[in-house]
Amino acid sequence: MKVTVLTDKTRGRVDKYWTKCVGSCHAATTLREDWRRQLKICRDEFGFEYVRFHGLLDDDMSVCLIRDDGSLEYSFFNIDSIFDYLLEIGMKPFIELSFMPTPLASGTKTVFHYRGNITPPKDYNDWGKLIYTLVEHLVSRYGIDEVKTWFFEVWNEPNLRNFFWAGTMEDYFQLYKYAALAIKKVDERLAVGGPSTAVDAWIPQLREFCEKENVPLDFISTHHYPTDTAFGLGRTIEDQMANSKRGILTERAKKARAEAGPLPLYYTEWNNSPSPRDPYHDIPYNAAFIVKTITENMNIGLSGYSFWTFTDIFEECGLSSVPFHGGFGLLNIHSIPKPSYRAFQLLSKLDGDLLELDVDDASPTVDCTASRGKDGITVLISNYNVPRSQIDAADICFTLKGTSKISSASLLRIDETHANAKRAWVEMGNPT
Repeated sequence: MKVTVLTDKTRGRVDKYWTKCVGSCHAATTLREDWRRQLKICRDEFGFEYVRFHGLLDDDMSVCLIRDDGSLEYSFFNIDSIFDYLLEIGMKPFIELSFMPTPLASGTKTVFHYRGNITPPKDYNDWGKLIYTLVEHLVSRYGIDEVKTWFFEVWNEPNLRNFFWAGTMEDYFQLYKYAALAIKKVDERLAVGGPSTAVDAWIPQLREFCEKENVPLDFISTHHYPTDTAFGLGRTIEDQMANSKRGILTERAKKARAEAGPLPLYYTEWNNSPSPRDPYHDIPYNAAFIVKTITENMNIGLSGYSFWTFTDIFEECGLSSVPFHGGFGLLNIHSIPKPSYRAFQLLSKLDGDLLELDVDDASPTVDCTASRGKDGITVLISNYNVPRSQIDAADICFTLKGTSKISSASLLRIDETHANAKRAWVEMGNPT
């Protein structure tokens, strides 16, 4: 395969849309010192601007308390601790308003090890009052000039009925309406959006509802994973990955971009699979997937692309003590960089102008991207295919053509024997 980088021909600018936000677990984990240390590592390395997590309103955050006389008391002490820290390290919250505090909940159905309540509120007015009081407090504490730069996203994946939401789509729209009106009642300049769905769902429906009911909607948020389209095709995550289509996320992102219309579109979750126990998360496969996906989705109109997640300190299924257990994170529980972390390091080197390429004898699984920035020319090459599909080693010869003068070059590589921490751990005998 021959790649010629045309150093004098540009095709737009590098849009670092993937650094807008990064995902995490749930709010209670953000109070941990090791979680905070890892977030700062990623912030300093990659320049992530926002972080998103579930469960800000969960019982373990002590947000909604019942007094002895049966009345409600709100406490934002833990929330303040989290947001204070984010601002301290130069980050901001992408606030997911979930889950339902027990005193407001209409039922007892919960999700995950930490038991977030997924039922609609008993009284939507009480839900609206909670959101208003919280947002009013945030503006009072941090100032409107700061909080108007944040995002308020209503719930998480409500289309996964009886997993993340025990109500209907119409129930979710009411939840959204009361939250959005409460937020705008505090200040019209605050940004609220949704539907925060899995599988790119409900975008036209939410837009139609908000237009019909005159409900504020400032941005669209949704999620996707390659396995979404292969759900049910096989018994394992690997089966579903193998039945997904190479490049499916770009295809679906373009469709969602069209459905979002004039509104900004944020993907607030994505990875190669939605499983927190997926061995592919720990190996070079995921690095190739990340590089291919991010470079392919560049400049198609995404305002943010929040990788799920930056850390393996994550307890939807309980906290694992195994150093490499298939967690979502860029860093493992001991802050060891995984191949996915190394992929983000390579992506960080893209800068400035994107360059045109001439490719001869192209390989069907190899993708190339080149840029020219203040530190020189970067050529980023990935070789990726879905599991159990044909993928061959590729001999690549690339040439720089143009007036740019090159005085030195370096090669950075991620593969089975380079930047592969799990392999080193296995060779040590899988110590725990």
